[in-house]
Amino acid sequence: MSLIPPDILTTMLKRALSKGGDYADVFVERRGGLSIYLENDRIEKISSGVDSGVGVRVIHGDRTAYAYTNDLSPASLFEVSESVSKAVSDKTSNDRVINLMKARPSVTFQIKERPSDVEITRKIELINQTNRAVRGLSHRIRQSMINYRETYQDVCIGTSDGTLAEDNRVYTLAIVHVVASEGDVIQTGYEPVGGLVGFELFDEHPLQEVGLRVARRALMMLRAHRAPGGRMPVVISSEAGGTMIHEAIGHGLEADLVQQGLSVYAGRVGERIASPLITIIDDSTLLNKRGSFGFDDEGSDSQRTILVEKGILRGYMYDRFTAMKEGLRSTGNGRRESYRHKPIPRMTNTFIAPGDHSPSEIIRTVDKGLFVKKMGGGQVNTVTGEFVFEVSEGYLIENGEVGEAVRGATLIGNGPEVLRSIDMVGDDLGFSIGTCGKDGQGVPVSDAMPTVRLSEMVVGGEVR
Repeated sequence: MSLIPPDILTTMLKRALSKGGDYADVFVERRGGLSIYLENDRIEKISSGVDSGVGVRVIHGDRTAYAYTNDLSPASLFEVSESVSKAVSDKTSNDRVINLMKARPSVTFQIKERPSDVEITRKIELINQTNRAVRGLSHRIRQSMINYRETYQDVCIGTSDGTLAEDNRVYTLAIVHVVASEGDVIQTGYEPVGGLVGFELFDEHPLQEVGLRVARRALMMLRAHRAPGGRMPVVISSEAGGTMIHEAIGHGLEADLVQQGLSVYAGRVGERIASPLITIIDDSTLLNKRGSFGFDDEGSDSQRTILVEKGILRGYMYDRFTAMKEGLRSTGNGRRESYRHKPIPRMTNTFIAPGDHSPSEIIRTVDKGLFVKKMGGGQVNTVTGEFVFEVSEGYLIENGEVGEAVRGATLIGNGPEVLRSIDMVGDDLGFSIGTCGKDGQGVPVSDAMPTVRLSEMVVGGEVR
């Protein structure tokens, strides 16, 4: 990282703390990328760009001051550092000695084929081939939308406790969205693939196969009957990913919401909050997952954090600010969308650990219920834990076998109650990816679950 020399970073930190304060950090970012968007059988938009900037933060007691600039001249950098120092009420001089030492990451990620080295014509042809395959599948496919994105993000963080951390992140992402209709019935299919990975992403996840899978799902749901409603056993496949866990419990374990009293899990460390079969982990060290990194956006090392162990709540996800409030160390969950945003506690790769049962064994135990193969969107209230999720692909289970497809199902429940009702956990694990929004910021994440059985939950659907 050559945007700002270490001696300039050191001076910025000293000036930020010149009027007092407990801690300061400087976040330097250079971000660039390319986006290609196809709709209505043609490339509608190609965009690219580069943005660089710096954010400076001071923590003083239970308050933070934050300022940023995209002017990287020394005069501007020193000015923004001094501006945050003025927010500190302590008027005493603070001539702190700061010696920045470069930190070594505990994990590194290999990028086999950098997207920026791949010709744009190859990317466009990949998108066009996928679109042709999707549109050629059936006349009932009315619309297909494909979005390809590549992003590189180089960050450098200097902290007043002497850490100099650098991270080079490469993200590749593709999203396929299909609309199918027959008569007055309209169904959609949607699936993203991506991670902290290069163009080799499409070796593991060929985009044409992803597109056909999405299209077949939309077409199949056109013929599906309305889902029955009521209380019933529910089996959620690992193919559904961990969206429900992300929303139903993940946000509730972020320390800022806990400290503000906005989490149903506040003050419950050491208590049983889930079935003894449930262990929940947040792990930013996982190989090439979308929520992985070498250092978080405060320079803390990437790490694995056990949040719930065999049903017992063990702790929360902390950034430096929330950790300092409790005299703890950050769990490496300080993340931000860009240099324009201060860091806050965020999930990375969050998942339920696999169990001992095979998925087929779990299904065989259900006489009559719902099998959820793919989840849609949802909403959660972190204060109460109540949630509602759409099921984008679901099937009835009858006599221990997966039966006919059903549409229009929703899962309605309460996070703690659902976690306690899980009575079988599969030996598989499936990931979903997304961009998680919170406090006006979006960051890349992934979530995962094994196949699980819920003994009973409310399914919204048609009354029969």
